[in-house]
Amino acid sequence: MTAFSTRHAITILGAGHIGFAMALLLQQAGDYDILVADRDPARLAEVAALGVATRLVGDDTSLQAAIDGRFAVLNALPFHRAVPVATLCASAGVHYFDLTEDVASTQAIRALAANARSVLMPQCGLAPGFIGIVGNDLARRFDTLHTLRMRVGALPRYPQGALRYNLTWSTEGLINEYCNPCEAIVDGVRTTVPALEGLETFALDGVEYEAFNTSGGLGTLTETLAGKARQVDYQSIRYPGHNAILKLLLNDLRLRDRRDLLKDILESAIPTTDQDVIVIFATAAGQRGGRLVQESYSARIVGTELAGHRLSAIQLTTAAGICTALDLVAQGRLPQRGFVGQEAVRLADFLANRFGVAYAGEGTQALEKIA
Repeated sequence: MTAFSTRHAITILGAGHIGFAMALLLQQAGDYDILVADRDPARLAEVAALGVATRLVGDDTSLQAAIDGRFAVLNALPFHRAVPVATLCASAGVHYFDLTEDVASTQAIRALAANARSVLMPQCGLAPGFIGIVGNDLARRFDTLHTLRMRVGALPRYPQGALRYNLTWSTEGLINEYCNPCEAIVDGVRTTVPALEGLETFALDGVEYEAFNTSGGLGTLTETLAGKARQVDYQSIRYPGHNAILKLLLNDLRLRDRRDLLKDILESAIPTTDQDVIVIFATAAGQRGGRLVQESYSARIVGTELAGHRLSAIQLTTAAGICTALDLVAQGRLPQRGFVGQEAVRLADFLANRFGVAYAGEGTQALEKIA
């Protein structure tokens, strides 16, 4: 158990699936005074049933009131709200954490952080987030790093249909990943590569997968490893056949130019599920001690039940990531002001954290003892 000398007052913005999971984890920990703010009364009612304080926010004035005087804000709102909320937090001197996969938003928040009195730490989820911590840990094991390849998938456990996919998180974020340029290091040079390209197939534990370029998963890792690696890339994992259908939709039918329509199509045709699994696979190769060696990291994470509430795998991993970042800042184990990238977090510290332990394959037992 981690106890603080004083209870930190924090605000969670957004009472959707991920915001609810964050509130549940932090409420069970018992070290934070939690306020959850949203514009949807029905969602707030579900959070209030946990015994957590809630507030209805509908404009910038009420949003500012939910931020002022808090120790930290955890932003679970859509990606386009990241920069406005981070701006308010920086002005108020409040620590800021979010889950955005949007590269432009992260760059804007980094610029905001130059003179900030508080921590601004975006991309604290699964990918970007945890996978960057894993990648940096693997990279540090080599005298000379040649390649670092990171693969993550949030997948249905029981896939159906031609796409073999279910919606498990933000549809807007998913479309961003499929459409926006993807950061990478190629032949030692930082660059961008097209989304949906670089298709590869592989098997883990007897299950066949495909993987292809998607945007945002690397966070700031290409900056950290610039000049230190020949090849660094990130790809999303899906079941075979997904990539070909996406190319039909986005390229042949040109739905990449009509993202609102694509969002409506996906949300009306693809069911959501909480019967999901997170697949993580990262591998690095390079020189160590005069020899060419390879190191790998893999994990398979399913959902769990906590305090009578079922958390899907994507809820669990995403919420655990941002709650771990909050914990480490509150403990003074990360910088206390300015921009903080995921690479500042040691993998061992993350996995030893009361929230981060969910990634170590000990989810249910560890989290049940969270308080």
